[in-house]
Amino acid sequence: MQAVVLAAGKGERLWPLTENRPKPMIPVANRPLLEHIVDALVDAGVDEIILVVGSNRERVQRHFENGDAWNVDIDYVVQDPQLGTGHALLQAERQVGESFVALNGDRIIDASLVEDVWARHEETGDPAMGVTQVEQPSQYGVVELDGETVIDIEEQPIPELAASKFINAGVYAFDPSIFAAIRRTESYGEQALTDTLSEELDDQQIRAVRYRGRWLDVSEPWDLLAVNSALIDGRSPQHRESATIADSAVVTDNTVIGDGVVVHPNATILGGVTLGDNVSVGAGAVVKNAILLSDCTIESGAIMTDCIVGANASLGPNTTVEGGTADVVLDDTVYRDVRFGGLTGDNVDVGANVTVAPGAIVGNDATVDSGTLVAGRIDDGSHVTRG
Repeated sequence: MQAVVLAAGKGERLWPLTENRPKPMIPVANRPLLEHIVDALVDAGVDEIILVVGSNRERVQRHFENGDAWNVDIDYVVQDPQLGTGHALLQAERQVGESFVALNGDRIIDASLVEDVWARHEETGDPAMGVTQVEQPSQYGVVELDGETVIDIEEQPIPELAASKFINAGVYAFDPSIFAAIRRTESYGEQALTDTLSEELDDQQIRAVRYRGRWLDVSEPWDLLAVNSALIDGRSPQHRESATIADSAVVTDNTVIGDGVVVHPNATILGGVTLGDNVSVGAGAVVKNAILLSDCTIESGAIMTDCIVGANASLGPNTTVEGGTADVVLDDTVYRDVRFGGLTGDNVDVGANVTVAPGAIVGNDATVDSGTLVAGRIDDGSHVTRG
């Protein structure tokens, strides 16, 4: 079985993390999003994976190389520029032999969905796609069904007009005729795969595969926290042997701790926390529902709640990320009452006694002086002063 994974998108709404890494390489539970997907494909019996890469593609290729570490063959094709999911799939046309599975590189699913979609395609010869149910279907591609057949796909409809509770799960099985169908689809700047599928419904049956398993989507920064918590929920504390945890420190269940981590005396690591490699958590600091990327430093007495801290960032003594809910603006869209303490990018230097208000996003390489209140969006390289 061949699989094509669409992993070229930049992920603008996950700025500033996606300035230095492609979206699929953002870590959750201390492994890149894309690695969770590769694991599922291998478990489903996939022999060859074609990764469609683009923004910061070197990070993907260095991590996965030729796939030997996963006992699978991995090849790469480049999408440049990024002109939609249909355009991304077209880049793999020369690599595909016969029928294949295609899926998004930013949604974590179980191997069973890949297996079932593939089996439905082999059984019928028709294109197949996974569908699942979520609480707010209008945020995704809503799929209308007639039994086990797709009859309509509508991207992000008005909530009260959504025709179904089922959404496109982003896992498909096609034969090579899909490439000609994509080229036939009228496009205005971008080629969306769902536009092609919608147009093909008049002449081609698309089989729906209903799925009730794990389906974890990352679109906005707070999704990373939700996905991280889902992946580590129910786990005993997991830490590498090279980690150093003081006897007086408290580390609860639902935590993952990487190589070279140091947790100093009287620090507290509560549920929903992932500490990347070489993270240092200072004496008396408290971390709850957070992702701390590699090489970051949390100084003594700091409190980190509902937040993401970028690689090689430093947050000073007694600094507080308050946690809680806020209205957050991303790409001119206002997200109301989001539970999100904030996000600091890579190489950020935050001084002592700083307060980070809920929903704040601090760009890469920014400096924040001691005693400052940080709110809203801070651009890359900014210097925030008190006053």
